[in-house]
Amino acid sequence: MGLTKTEEFTKTQNDLAAFAKALGHPARIAIVQFLIRTKSCMCGDIVDELPLSQSTVSQHLKELKKVGLIKGDIEGPSVCYCIDEKVWKRARKAIADLFASHNEPSNCC
Repeated sequence: MGLTKTEEFTKTQNDLAAFAKALGHPARIAIVQFLIRTKSCMCGDIVDELPLSQSTVSQHLKELKKVGLIKGDIEGPSVCYCIDEKVWKRARKAIADLFASHNEPSNCC
């Protein structure tokens, strides 16, 4: 497999792609929606909410955490997850800016 050449793109483009990739699975959308609704929760609460195994939920949490959209604090044997407000605002702005950049109908197709 060849190189993706991500270094050829801007930081903003790379960040936006990372956020989109992290949100690119319906399970991750469901996790984010659950965290927004509950403000924070234990991993077991998320597992109870989704039709997925604990290991699969953990993999999805790992992807969301890798880009910083969520963060987790260890509380005994469990991890309590929540939205990382600072990164969430960055992601929201990047996505909004992309959609706002197309504000006029085109005559294409």
